[in-house]
Amino acid sequence: MPSVEDWLHNPLGIIQGIFDQHGDPELPQKVGEYFQNRLGGKDALAWVPSLNDTPLHHLKPNSLVKFRCMVQDMFDPEFYLGVYEVTDTKLGTKSMRSGRYKDIAECLPHQEINLDSPQNVTLDRQTLYCVPVPGENPWVKQGFTSSSQARVLPSTSYQPVRNKRGLEEEEDQTPLPDISAPTSEGQNCSNEVSNAPEPENAEAKRTRTEDEAGALPSPIPDLNFPLPGETGPACLVKVYQSSDSLKLNDVVEFVGVLSIDPALATFNTTTGETGTSAYEDGGDMMDIEEQAAHSPPPSLVPRLHAILAYNLVHINPGLPVNLTTPTALSGLSTLTSEVAQIRQQLCSLLTEALLGDSLAAEYLLLHLISSVYGRRDVVALGKFSLNISGCPSETSYPQLLYRLLQDLTTKSHFLPLTLANMNSLRITPKKDYTANRLLSGVLQLSERTLLVLDETQLEPGQLQTTGVLNVQALGTAVQWQKVDYDFDFHKTEFPCNLRMLLLSEGRSLIQTDCQVPLQPPSPPQQLERTFHRIQASLTGDYLTKVRSYLTVTELMEYTLPEGMQKVIEEDFVQMRSANPKNMTAEDLHSLLVVARLLALSIGQTTLSQEVWDRAKQLETERKARVKAQPQTQARS
Repeated sequence: MPSVEDWLHNPLGIIQGIFDQHGDPELPQKVGEYFQNRLGGKDALAWVPSLNDTPLHHLKPNSLVKFRCMVQDMFDPEFYLGVYEVTDTKLGTKSMRSGRYKDIAECLPHQEINLDSPQNVTLDRQTLYCVPVPGENPWVKQGFTSSSQARVLPSTSYQPVRNKRGLEEEEDQTPLPDISAPTSEGQNCSNEVSNAPEPENAEAKRTRTEDEAGALPSPIPDLNFPLPGETGPACLVKVYQSSDSLKLNDVVEFVGVLSIDPALATFNTTTGETGTSAYEDGGDMMDIEEQAAHSPPPSLVPRLHAILAYNLVHINPGLPVNLTTPTALSGLSTLTSEVAQIRQQLCSLLTEALLGDSLAAEYLLLHLISSVYGRRDVVALGKFSLNISGCPSETSYPQLLYRLLQDLTTKSHFLPLTLANMNSLRITPKKDYTANRLLSGVLQLSERTLLVLDETQLEPGQLQTTGVLNVQALGTAVQWQKVDYDFDFHKTEFPCNLRMLLLSEGRSLIQTDCQVPLQPPSPPQQLERTFHRIQASLTGDYLTKVRSYLTVTELMEYTLPEGMQKVIEEDFVQMRSANPKNMTAEDLHSLLVVARLLALSIGQTTLSQEVWDRAKQLETERKARVKAQPQTQARS
C-alpha cells in the first residue's frame, strides 16, 4: 500500500498505476475513489498543502494540493492527449501512458512519444478560472492556516518568481526523476507537433539568457479579482469528471495535482511577439490577448488538475465542512443547547454597536442570518435587504460598524458610495470578447456575502453614464437579488444571494426590504472608544460560539406548520380589515420573512405562535418608528 508520502508527493505515479490496472475509461472514477478513501480519515485533508496560504515556491511540482476558491469564469473545453504511446529506445518495447492530470505529455529520458500511434486518444477537459473567495475575512483565512498540518519546505526544484526565465532556469526547476512516474527530465512532448526550439549548446543558452536580461519584463496579467485589494493566487483548474454540478460563483475546495511548468506561460519577447507552450498553442485561433488571459505565467496563476471537488456551503473554519454527518451533529448539540444565551449576548453586543438601539439590533441580527431559500417567478423568497438610516454624520461610524461585522461574518465587503467609486468601478461583470474571458465586477460574489453600502459618503456632483448604470445595478441586486452580466449585445440575468446592508443618514436612495431608523437613547459620544471596548469583549470561546451560531442558523431548514398557516391567514384578514394601507401583500411577505428569521435565530425550525406574535410586535414598532420620521426619510 502506498505511503502518505507517495500519494501526497507523487500522485501522478499513483494515477499511472491505476491507469495500468483499469485503463482510461474508468480512470477519473477510480482515481477519485482512491484519493477519497485516503482523505476520508479524520483530519486527513489537513495534511494536504493549500494554495491559499502556502507560497508557491514552497510547493513541489506535481504534488497533491488543495485550493479553496470561487469559480470566476468557465473557459471553453480544452483538448489534450489523454492516452499516448511511448517507445523504449533501449529495449524497443512499447507501453501506454495516461495524459490525464498533467499539462504536458512526458516520458523518461530513454523513451520517446509516438505521436502517430493509432492507440493515442485525444480527450477534452473543462477549464475553470478560480479566484480566492471574494470578501473572505481575515479571521477565516487565519483559521484555515492554523488548522493546517501540512509540512512544506522551500522546494529545491522551484525557484522564486522571475519576470523572465531562460532555458537553463527552466531545466533547474524540473523535479527529480522518479522511476514510478514520468518526469519532466525526459522529453516534454505535446499532443501537437512541438514548436519548441531545437536544443542549444551551453554557450548559446547563456547568450540567449543574457540577451533577454535586458528586455522589458512582461506586464503582470490582471488576475481578475472581483473586489479591489484582494490578495492570494488565482488558479486554472482542469476538471476531468462531469462539471455539470459546478457553476459560476460557486465556492469549491478542489484537491488535485499542482502543475507549474514554466513552459505553460505565454510571454512577450523582445520583438513583442508571443510564445506559447506547444500544448496550448492555438495558432491563428487565439490572438495575443486571449493567449495571455488563458495561458498566464504559472508562477502567478498555477494549474491544478482536479481529482476531487467539494462544494462548500460555508467557509467557517471552526465548523465541519459537512454539518449533516453524525459526528458534526454531535458536535453541534452543545451549540444548540446554548442558542438562547448566545443570541441574548449577541443582541446586547449589537445594541451597544448601534448606539443603544435594541430594535435596530434585532433587525441587524435577522439580517445577518438571512438568505434566499427559493424563487417564485421574479421574486427571491427570503431576501431581506436592510437600510439602517439615521447614522451619525461626519464620523467614521459606518467603518467602525463594518469592522465589527467583519469579525463576526465569514465573507463581507465595504463599499463607500462615493462619486469616484460609482463613476469608476466595474460593478457588474462584463464579457471581454477580445480576450474571451469574463471581466469580474464588484457584484460577482458568492452566496451569503455581506455587502455593506455606505451612503453617508454621498456628495454633490455629477454621475456619469457608468455611475448611473452602477447605481441601477446595485438597486437591482438589492431589490431582486439578481445581477445583469454585460455581454455587449445582450444582458444575462444571474441570480445572487447577497446580504445587502445600506447605512445612510436619511432614507436610502435604493429601495430596500426593510428600513430601521436609528434612534439612540442619547447622543453618540466617543465612538472609537465604544467600538474598541466591544472588540475587546469578543475573545476566545465566546467569539467562536457567536461565529458558529451565525453560520449554523443561516443554514437551518425551516417549515411552516399547517396550523400556523391558518393562524396567519386569519391574522392577515383581521389586520387588513383594520388598516388596509398598513397591511398589503408585500407587508405580509415581509412579516413572514421576519417571522422565519426570528424562529431560526432562536434555533427553531418551525414557526410557533409565540414567535409569530413577537414578529408582529417587532414590525409594529418598526413601522411606527418609520412613520414618525420626516416624510423625506420614511419608507415602510
